Amino acid sequence: MTTTNDAVLAVAVRAARRAAAVVNDASRDLKRLPSFSKEHGEIVAATGREAEQAIVATISAAFPDHAVLVEEAAESGTKASAPCKWIVDPLDGQMNFVHGYPCFAVSVALSQDNVLTHAVVLDPIRDELFTAMRGKGTQLNGVPVRTSACTRMGEALVGTVLPTRKSPRMPRYLPLFGALASRCTLRRSGACALDMAYVACGRLDGFFVLSLGPRDVAAGALLVTEAGGRVGDFAGGYDYMRTNELIAAAPGVFNPLREAIAAADVR
Repeated sequence: MTTTNDAVLAVAVRAARRAAAVVNDASRDLKRLPSFSKEHGEIVAATGREAEQAIVATISAAFPDHAVLVEEAAESGTKASAPCKWIVDPLDGQMNFVHGYPCFAVSVALSQDNVLTHAVVLDPIRDELFTAMRGKGTQLNGVPVRTSACTRMGEALVGTVLPTRKSPRMPRYLPLFGALASRCTLRRSGACALDMAYVACGRLDGFFVLSLGPRDVAAGALLVTEAGGRVGDFAGGYDYMRTNELIAAAPGVFNPLREAIAAADVR
């Protein structure tokens, strides 16, 4: 199927907005229920499924020959070898959503022949829409954005996502967190896609993560690079979609951040 870039991005935005509508409706329902009641848990589980279905249905209607990656190792249909693959997270920051903490997002990205070409991250609470197309820059609600001009670690605001409590990566992560806490100011929002979008628009100077997978970082990676930033893995390469080790930062912060992580990394 031949499509224009704008047409592809329009589908991604439409898919994200349909998922966001599901999330917003559920958020209002959650406010009327005690936390972690049976009904509360059922709403949260249903929200993820319905938001995911809204994305898949929207993309599949427009591009029936495309694959849609909806979980870490599962693709909709039988299109695993399709050159066009959508990498989506219908509710990034689910724990925040569960608690009513207003920091979560819908993330949609398209990879063509293993190259990220389109990205959307939508904050349903603030109605902030981050979009990017390969070679055409990053926008926030239609206005071009750039990464920050920060060049000093001591002045940098850096986001991160902690591994889960029982993650085998936690013992490796904690020394990194401690070392960086003495070098820069750290923030943990609990929503990877939003953190990377914030790097793209200069709200954060950098971001690092040790424990997430492709659907968590795909859209954000394109947002950052198209906004003039750098994205790579801890080793200085670009294998972050496989290793789950990612650094995203403004150009002046990327190398200092990577060097600080390398110095403190305990394997």
